[in-house]
Amino acid sequence: MSLLKRFLGLDIDDANTAPSPGLDRIIEALEHLPTDRARYLAAFACVLARVAHADLKIEESEVDAMRRAVASLGNLSEDEALLAVDIAVNHAVEDGGTQNYLVTREFKEIANREQRFGLVECLYAVSAADGSISTTESGEVLKIAEELGLSRNETMALRSGWKEHLAEFQGLKQSPKE
Repeated sequence: MSLLKRFLGLDIDDANTAPSPGLDRIIEALEHLPTDRARYLAAFACVLARVAHADLKIEESEVDAMRRAVASLGNLSEDEALLAVDIAVNHAVEDGGTQNYLVTREFKEIANREQRFGLVECLYAVSAADGSISTTESGEVLKIAEELGLSRNETMALRSGWKEHLAEFQGLKQSPKE
């Protein structure tokens, strides 16, 4: 028995496996889908919202990118996808913090390696939706990719496809060749 459980009555293992309120609300909204599919889409949407909120503001263009990704992935109507994304955005803004990590861990457990790569690609797409991937958003994508079990090299390879959107490169001008 851990000291936290013995003296404070806290069970850390139970706290870390508690369902996320954001996930549960999305799963309920997608009740017509099989539960495992709804859980996958809910976790996917919540992780997208996590990166959109990394800079503490979520642009409408980012919400549109999330909606398109969730609608396409889940074969959902526009209204269903928007509902899932709205709940995920609310979750990121209101609950964030440790819940973000728990949802990402949940996604890692239910997704295969190819799906995890696909999520990271979508994270870059959402981050770039407003025309620029901020340093904060880029850092959050790197952190999420690590939580998903991708190596730094794998993530950097995906990131290189978004180079023109990375804020750290947007201000640089190439010198003319002589």
